[in-house]
Amino acid sequence: MANKSLGSAKKAKNDEFYTQLVDIENELRNYAAQLRNKVVFCNCDDPFESNFFKYFAMNFNQLGLKKLIATCYNPSPIAGSQLALFDIKPPIKKGMNKDTKHSYKIEINEVKDYNGDGSINLSDVEYLLKHGGNALTLLKSDGDFRSMESIELLKEADIVVTNPPFSLFLDYIDQLVKFDKKFLIMGNMNSLHKKEIFKLIKANKVWTGYGFNQTCEFVLPDHYEKWKRIEDGKKIGKVPAITWFTNLDVTKRHQQMVFYKKYSPDEYITYDNLDAIEIGKLSDIPEKYYGMMGVPDTFLENFNPEQFELIGLPTGNLGKEIGVTKNYRGRTDISLTRNGKTSCPYSRIIIKRKKS
Repeated sequence: MANKSLGSAKKAKNDEFYTQLVDIENELRNYAAQLRNKVVFCNCDDPFESNFFKYFAMNFNQLGLKKLIATCYNPSPIAGSQLALFDIKPPIKKGMNKDTKHSYKIEINEVKDYNGDGSINLSDVEYLLKHGGNALTLLKSDGDFRSMESIELLKEADIVVTNPPFSLFLDYIDQLVKFDKKFLIMGNMNSLHKKEIFKLIKANKVWTGYGFNQTCEFVLPDHYEKWKRIEDGKKIGKVPAITWFTNLDVTKRHQQMVFYKKYSPDEYITYDNLDAIEIGKLSDIPEKYYGMMGVPDTFLENFNPEQFELIGLPTGNLGKEIGVTKNYRGRTDISLTRNGKTSCPYSRIIIKRKKS
């Protein structure tokens, strides 16, 4: 059965998307120095299924981590059944039903060459979990990132790295900011136009990572009814517009964007209801122009806060805040008239160049 769209995941609360290891490796390779001697917390990751946990466990020594913590949410519909990284089962306390799923955590302080093969790999992590005493323990709560037990682990962490539930993205990032945590998480590019997220980006508290507006493939639970293909017996789904959100240092934020076009009032259209010019593609941003401009969301991929200022979002109540008046439809959304036809451009951000 082919997948038509996974965009309805948020509405349907289908949040079990298991990130492929290659996507994690491609992004994490940029932050190695910032991870050294840090406590990393993967708080939306079943350690027995998660490639985030797999990545950090296999690279624990190479990254120089101080500690790795991962927690599992219960009831997860695929806990212990989907990717099966280890040939072991979570602990069961006396009196518990062995067939009942439980939330648990894994805490790793070191990884050694336990099997003596001259290298450190996933088999050494498996040995540690089997023989490491308290490395693998049950949680008292359900493992939800909002539970007090998970919050206490969050307080201990230096950096949080995961793919949080799509339907809880706003709650999730709000918690990270509240507890002043460094983080690197996956989300949908459309979140950039959520007022809560844009407010954080404008305040320089959140920005985009290296992976921006990508189409990623995820392993899906068996009970999902839509998928792209079957690979090794697993359903694979394609999700567009995946973007990494972070407050770790990103090199491109310090690089100047270079433009070559000259401003001409005959070439650039001013919006009907806001004193700002329309920019259809980023290469059309005129050099040495210091008025307001409406640019596509892709501007945020290379946004340098020392070069440009984010003014706001020109739609609805947010549009009112930056001076957008009612358009031809009676709404406070920016509109423009070109060749006698009036329309509203798709998904714009209002920016302004800073004077050097």
